Amino acid sequence: MKRSREQAASELFAALYPRLAGWCRRLVDDDETAHEIASEAFTRLWSRWTSVAEPRGFLYVTAANLVRDHWRKRERRAVHRAGTEAAVRPHTEQSDPSVRLLVQSLPERLRVPILLHYYADMPIREVSAVTGRKEGTVKADLHAARELLRAHLRRTLDHTP
Repeated sequence: MKRSREQAASELFAALYPRLAGWCRRLVDDDETAHEIASEAFTRLWSRWTSVAEPRGFLYVTAANLVRDHWRKRERRAVHRAGTEAAVRPHTEQSDPSVRLLVQSLPERLRVPILLHYYADMPIREVSAVTGRKEGTVKADLHAARELLRAHLRRTLDHTP
């Protein structure tokens, strides 16, 4: 039995790691960080291997949380650096919005379905199973997230010189 679990874990890794690492790469813009996040997601899966019903969903949700943590750490470092710099430069981030940053700014209940559905290419049925929400709720969350993103982009574009 132990051999078959090891075999299943090995097959799962071979099947999902490249795609998970690629997905992370699109979210963090760095190969090394993407591989670290994907590896950590698998490490966390292995530690719960016997209790995880849906390994693929677990991996993507875990990776999404690790990506969020990555961007929070980078943001804290940037804020700290900006606070210690002597020269004050004009803030231009608002005039050039990044979809990734906009998605990261969504509340978690909206961000996770967006990441799973649009970035991990999971069908709504699978997002529903992974998140434990009804399909109708997932659809409503996706709609609400798109509306928030659309409104933010409109505001940003309206204020662009």
